[in-house]
Amino acid sequence: MTKAPTLTPFQLLPHLLPPVHIDAETFVNIRRQIHAQPELGFEVGATSTLVADLLKSWGYEVHTGIGKSGVVGQLKLGSGTRKLGIRADMDALPIIEATGLPYASRNHGKMHACGHDGHTAILLAAAKALADSRNFDGTLNLIFQPDEENLCGARAMIEDGLFERFPCDAVFALHNMPGVEAGSFRVLPGPVSLSSDVADVTIKGVGGHGAMPHRASDPIVASAAIVTALQTVVARNVAPDDTAVVSVGFIRGGMTHNVIPESVTIGVNVRAARPETRAMVEKRIREIVSLTAQAHGVEAQIDYRQLTPPMVNTLAETQLAQQVCTELVGADKVVTQAPKGLNGSEDFAWMLNQVPGCYLILGNGEGEFGGCMVHNPGYDFNDQVLPLGAACWVRLAQTYLTA
Repeated sequence: MTKAPTLTPFQLLPHLLPPVHIDAETFVNIRRQIHAQPELGFEVGATSTLVADLLKSWGYEVHTGIGKSGVVGQLKLGSGTRKLGIRADMDALPIIEATGLPYASRNHGKMHACGHDGHTAILLAAAKALADSRNFDGTLNLIFQPDEENLCGARAMIEDGLFERFPCDAVFALHNMPGVEAGSFRVLPGPVSLSSDVADVTIKGVGGHGAMPHRASDPIVASAAIVTALQTVVARNVAPDDTAVVSVGFIRGGMTHNVIPESVTIGVNVRAARPETRAMVEKRIREIVSLTAQAHGVEAQIDYRQLTPPMVNTLAETQLAQQVCTELVGADKVVTQAPKGLNGSEDFAWMLNQVPGCYLILGNGEGEFGGCMVHNPGYDFNDQVLPLGAACWVRLAQTYLTA
């Protein structure tokens, strides 16, 4: 059995004046409780109930069932008109955990392998500290979101009236990053993650005997040509200083060696850093599929679905986050330029499409405790960085909602 790291006093807040008091032990225990009971997608009933009950006990006005199972805790203090939103994700992944930790998943086939248990506990710790200190002036909206992993939860909450019911002038979120030094942040302006789209391409031909291909219209050969041609989209249509990805995830068609099938399906995953690039890549994919199919005498149908847009941090809010993180850990621990964004996708992008804001990266650590990459059965959120993440949200709320 793997031994859990021992929690030691957190020593990375030398610039905090006045100090932020985070009850690390309590919220590490809450984090591990959530970790042991992972839930998927929108089915996060136990987690959302835990969140709602804690927020109510600290004096927040709590609203549940937003976007099916999302929770918003609202706290208004003073007469300030500013409204701040901070978001944490709650869902886990369909992975069999292999950490051997004493608080490992008790729900077989489900695992907090991306640190959403840590993100939720961080925001809860900040919520408690802010409720206790009452040192801000304005409206604080704490957003606990389901189903980030399927890129559906943020949009569901928005479509359920999130920002009409709880207006925000700015909204922030963070994600842990294994392999990045604990006690450090990456706070980058502009694009920080890519859009995510999928396309199911169905090539319809005329089936026949493998020995008589001249009597068929072969969708296999056409599909091979399409897959090859799709590789030119990024290589020849996307500028070198821009970012896009076109990957074929599956090709399905045929059952045996000597039968040419009637149809083949190709699954394509598409990502881009900028909306303009996203639109151009979709256009080129449609052109390549249609014209290549025509050249091979087959038909093509495209089911193209846009899942989430690129996530783009706005300048003023990014500068505020950079300021707060620098005050916490010093400028040498805050990366503000290179490396550029992540090739993954994040549905917080939908919130940033509605409201200005910033998505921060919190170092999860290197080596044995914190370095295992997310979406891996051996991953665990590094509890040592939980107080720093909470202090970041407290400091940001107090700075943004200034009396």
